[in-house]
Amino acid sequence: MTSRFAETWVYLARSPLLWLTVTVATYAAAEVLHRRLGRHPLVHPVVTSVAVLAALLQLSGTPYPRFFEGAQFVHFLLGPAIVALALPLHRELHREQALALPLSAALLAGSVTAIVTAVMTGRLAGASRETLLSLAPKSATAPVAMGITERLGGLPSLTASLVVLTGVIGAVIGPALLKRLRVTDTAATGFALGVASHGLGTARAFELGETAGAFAGLGMGLNALATSLLVPALMGWLMR
Repeated sequence: MTSRFAETWVYLARSPLLWLTVTVATYAAAEVLHRRLGRHPLVHPVVTSVAVLAALLQLSGTPYPRFFEGAQFVHFLLGPAIVALALPLHRELHREQALALPLSAALLAGSVTAIVTAVMTGRLAGASRETLLSLAPKSATAPVAMGITERLGGLPSLTASLVVLTGVIGAVIGPALLKRLRVTDTAATGFALGVASHGLGTARAFELGETAGAFAGLGMGLNALATSLLVPALMGWLMR
């Protein structure tokens, strides 16, 4: 019986559809758990899914490239999902134009703060130059952050991990922290989540409403642009 199960597992493990199915099923189960526990931030579906999938990969001895053969189908959908953000952004166009000045100020403050605090914390911890370069763009969306790091001579793989960690932390504690700070405007909440925690923050913002999601998408896009301009400009000063 055990031998037959092992043979079946070896056969299934070679199929990309196995890990696609496991990924989707894990997230669906995590979403159900999140709803049943009153959407408690500590059981956010992204956090739960990452933990469960990491454990499954470790226990099954599955290398990441084999897992990604299946997960790449989900990864492919990120492109259409980002393009689809244009719809809620267009619906909120008039409000976005009216708030252009405060949004610009918030973007500059958020982007600079994210870069400076990350690098200075790394310096205080005695991090190497490569690590500091990898830390700087952590609040931008992953493809942009990794591109910046590679261009500056950092470690793109480390940046990718830091981007995910930043997104998870922002999605988990961001809304509660903003509420505690008495930020009640949905546009401000969404924009802050998008600037600070990119895609995961934007996904969390959409749970709060379409307006919050639209402004989060705007914040995510603008912060990617701002980070790509500010990191090279600030690193010379921060690395002295």
